[in-house]
Amino acid sequence: MAANRMRYFDTRRGRVEIIPMIDVMLFLLVFFIIVTLQMIPDAGVALQLPSASQAEHLEHPKVTVNVDKDGTLTVKGETLTADALVALLRAEPDPSKVQVTIAASKDVVFQQFIDALDACRRAGVTDVGIATLPPGAAPVATPAPATTTP
Repeated sequence: MAANRMRYFDTRRGRVEIIPMIDVMLFLLVFFIIVTLQMIPDAGVALQLPSASQAEHLEHPKVTVNVDKDGTLTVKGETLTADALVALLRAEPDPSKVQVTIAASKDVVFQQFIDALDACRRAGVTDVGIATLPPGAAPVATPAPATTTP
């Protein structure tokens, strides 16, 4: 009887379950990869930016609208119309707090630049910057706007 009583009080040894731990680690890995990719700013397209003597460096904007020589609007590598740009900006939770920089090639017709600016304003965006080259920089094709003129 003493032997039976001892088995009843024997404690079971704990086991480390490795499969759920691997699942959690893979989930965290995927989560951090996705968050990191969202933090990478839009690189833009290569444009011949105009230069300005009063340009100042600003932080990376949330949205960079590139206007090419032929008036094509490009956002995050995707070609958009003015109405599609308005829809994209209105899809933001609060368009009035979205920072937009318009990077127009120096060869762009001014009306095409104004069309991009007007599309941002129709969406409710109030914080719009204009990309230029920094003072003293050589006018070469640059990917993302480095400076903006408010």
